[in-house]
Amino acid sequence: MLKAILKTMRPKQWAKNFFLFAALIFDRKLTNLPAFLHILAGVAIFSLLASVVYIINDIADVEADRAHPKKRDRPIASGKLSIPVARLIVILILLVAFPLAYLLSPGFAVFGLIYLSLNLAYSAWLKHIPLIDVMTLASFYVLRVVAGVSLIQVERFSPWLYLATTFLALFIGIGKRRAELTLLPENPTTRRVLTLYQTPFLDQLLSVVTGITIITYSLYTFSAPNLPENNAMMLSIPFVIYGMFRYLYLIHMEKGGAPEEVVFSDRPLQAAIALYGLTVLTIFYIF
Repeated sequence: MLKAILKTMRPKQWAKNFFLFAALIFDRKLTNLPAFLHILAGVAIFSLLASVVYIINDIADVEADRAHPKKRDRPIASGKLSIPVARLIVILILLVAFPLAYLLSPGFAVFGLIYLSLNLAYSAWLKHIPLIDVMTLASFYVLRVVAGVSLIQVERFSPWLYLATTFLALFIGIGKRRAELTLLPENPTTRRVLTLYQTPFLDQLLSVVTGITIITYSLYTFSAPNLPENNAMMLSIPFVIYGMFRYLYLIHMEKGGAPEEVVFSDRPLQAAIALYGLTVLTIFYIF
């Protein structure tokens, strides 16, 4: 049962919550131990809240999941985890997560509540509305960044980063929809909104947000107030471009899946992310 519970909580998806570290890294406070521990605790709490959403979704979508080629193996859909036990886990997580969030920061607890409420609204209603669904998915990433900012004393967090995060999140959300549509070309009714999308349209949206993401991030690299005066941060731009192009290559040429799945499986993309992180850390904390 413990294995079924952990699988239902989707630990692989917790990687998304490291967006909370954006405030710490880009405000150049990664070496500040109290701030680091605050963000790390925030990541853990957001991971618990995300797991609550996944469990509730699996309970609500149990019949649809049983008709899905992959989701039918999920613990609740397959019967390995009973619905009453799953509901009890949700209650226990909430009783732990929100008091801890409030102790970290009242503002952080508010953002956690907004994140949870918006996720539930998405699951019940917003995910069935075309375009609104991917915009809502994008808002989850932006909320993570804002929640991270609320946990530490941020001095100079550039608004260009909020924009770049927003469009990168749209890129991820649209890529997720395209992957789902490609997976179920003949039976898209397991997610109703897929019947309202077509692959060429999603490809066009991906092209738009790819360009805007690169532009907004590039503007950040030479206009943010806390960057080196020699514009060294612009050295990180090629890794952003390659990472986005690599994902587009995978979905068009090799039938890659959703972005969060590709990140865990594609070595060149992992290398680009690692080199990007190394470049940023070197510019911020060594030179």
